[in-house]
Amino acid sequence: MAGVTDTCLVTGGAGFIGCALSPVLADRFTRVVALDNLHPQVHAATERPAALDPRVELVRGDVTDAAAWDALLPGLRPTHVVHLAAETGTGQSLTEASRHAAVNVLGTATMLDAFARHAVVPERVVLASSRAVYGEGAWADAEGRLTFPGQRTHAMLAAGQWDFPGLTPVAMSARSVRPEPTSIYGATKLAQEHVIRAWCLAMDTTPVVLRLQNVYGPGQSLTNAYTGILSLFTRLARRGESIPVYEDGLVVRDFVYVDDVVRALVAALSHAPGLPASLDTAVDVGSGAPTTILDVARVLARLHGAPEPTVTGAFRDGDVRHAEADIEYAVSALGWVPEESLYEGLRRLAAWVAHTLVDEPSDVR
Repeated sequence: MAGVTDTCLVTGGAGFIGCALSPVLADRFTRVVALDNLHPQVHAATERPAALDPRVELVRGDVTDAAAWDALLPGLRPTHVVHLAAETGTGQSLTEASRHAAVNVLGTATMLDAFARHAVVPERVVLASSRAVYGEGAWADAEGRLTFPGQRTHAMLAAGQWDFPGLTPVAMSARSVRPEPTSIYGATKLAQEHVIRAWCLAMDTTPVVLRLQNVYGPGQSLTNAYTGILSLFTRLARRGESIPVYEDGLVVRDFVYVDDVVRALVAALSHAPGLPASLDTAVDVGSGAPTTILDVARVLARLHGAPEPTVTGAFRDGDVRHAEADIEYAVSALGWVPEESLYEGLRRLAAWVAHTLVDEPSDVR
């Protein structure tokens, strides 16, 4: 994949996925540079994360800051870019829309403008996008016809009408399900996809867009209240508390282990045999094994000897009911398959949380 002078730039490279990705990239590239603003919402301490491979150069800077790019690029000619930098809180985006738009859309455009100013034309740009671009996605009626019901309204949720009557959800696939975001976060990620693809194709650069499902695993922020539901559940179960589960507990998510995501990103950086030179279809990356939130909460409760989860009936505006990836294209185009089972992934997450929070009081013995 990488030649003797290849350099990889990773935006948001000191975050959860960036740190997990860092040793693999350091093994494959001559030089790896991580640009990250070390935002306190994600990083409890604004210092270099211990999980970031020591061979990776960390540059503190914000993707929205043109001056930061102008300071970085004269000494950096990236041949490959992994664009991870993003604001990710679905619920938070409803009240901080400008922040999400500034980082996800303007930040991406600022990066590309800087590339143009400094005559930087990478061979390949890989964008970590999100399943949030689909919104509720496609549902099928009794005859199997696809329909796009759109966002569940506040009135529906308040009445406890969780599903769309007479319809069955369909797995998310860029080849058959059109994007219809139901959150501001999802809308900014879709715009980010369009900006990246338009620039790359005009510059004869290969864009690869990966639409990630819910990524989890060791290294997730334990202080960010807006991301990482499984790390939150793990902390509650570890304290011997009943995990609160929204709606009727039957919200479906596709949890994909971080190591599997790392392998998908590495495959996207390479010239995989099934990957077109100019990919115009996003690649859906998930576990291929969807589960309900209630079931995953029960597993974590059992792992910690905690009480049975509590179904609260509470809800969050903008949340989708069913999110599941159709990974067939990822398997064929990237030569990639997810390897980690949900149970083993949750066990590893729980062990990491226990090790990381060894000094935090726990009711579980």
